[in-house]
Amino acid sequence: MDLPSKILNVVVPPFVFLLMLLLSPLFIFFKLSRRLQSYINAENVAGKVILITGASSGIGEHLAYEYARRGARMALVARREERLRAVAEKSRRLGSPDVIVITGDVSVVEDCKRFVQGTIDHFGRLDHLVNNAGIGEVKAFESYSRISEAARVMEINFWGSVYTTHLSVPHLKRSKGKIIAVSSVSGWLSQPYMGFYGAAKAAMINFYEALRIELGHEIGITVATPGLIQTDMVTPDVLATEGWEWVPMLSATGCAKGIVDGVCRRDRNVTVPSWFNVLFWLKTLVPELMERFGRENMKKQRPKHD
Repeated sequence: MDLPSKILNVVVPPFVFLLMLLLSPLFIFFKLSRRLQSYINAENVAGKVILITGASSGIGEHLAYEYARRGARMALVARREERLRAVAEKSRRLGSPDVIVITGDVSVVEDCKRFVQGTIDHFGRLDHLVNNAGIGEVKAFESYSRISEAARVMEINFWGSVYTTHLSVPHLKRSKGKIIAVSSVSGWLSQPYMGFYGAAKAAMINFYEALRIELGHEIGITVATPGLIQTDMVTPDVLATEGWEWVPMLSATGCAKGIVDGVCRRDRNVTVPSWFNVLFWLKTLVPELMERFGRENMKKQRPKHD
């Protein structure tokens, strides 16, 4: 019964390696041609309707500003109404012709129904859904007195995006629109004391890659994986506490521009800053080295304890 698998174990790896070697020039030409075409035919989002969750601060706030500069109309969603209204006002000054504010918690299905329907009621359509809402937590696994406390990270970071996506798909199909999933490099780069955050972001990546196959060409999907981005919550002082003070950060403005540029190019995946892609290959090729580095860096960190 196991013989076919044993044969494939021996035959498949060298065959695929040889095939990739022979086809690599053709593959490179194909990728370069597609890349050039994506730059030439980049989407113009002026006048299009963008729904952004988690838009009151951080990357979500600056995504709103970037879309505003390009003339998009927007529905901004977050829990903090006062802060959200300030973001909306600045977005109007930057060039958005129409911005609405809807308060809501993405982990509550009824709230998701309300802000998706509110967007449709106001604008009559939806072109881009930006699933950005998320929370982070730096805490050792053994420090949880009740492990159920960690569920909140998954409820917001993963299920919140799933709820909103499920409600938005019919509208996005009508507009041939796009879904933007703001995940994190933590989805594939494991970090100590951030296991639940990384697990939620990994779940996002896998979910949207599967959904891309299911939806085909009906809805475009871009998975964004930001690295270290300077926001209100991630500052040089915070990085020093976590032992990452030596890593340069990208501004939230630069991050937002990189993500929206990638979306308009119809990129499947966008990592900002792009040099973080090197860490993906290092993790794939030399995981032992990356794990050792993580353990050494862990000695400098001071995780939260109850």
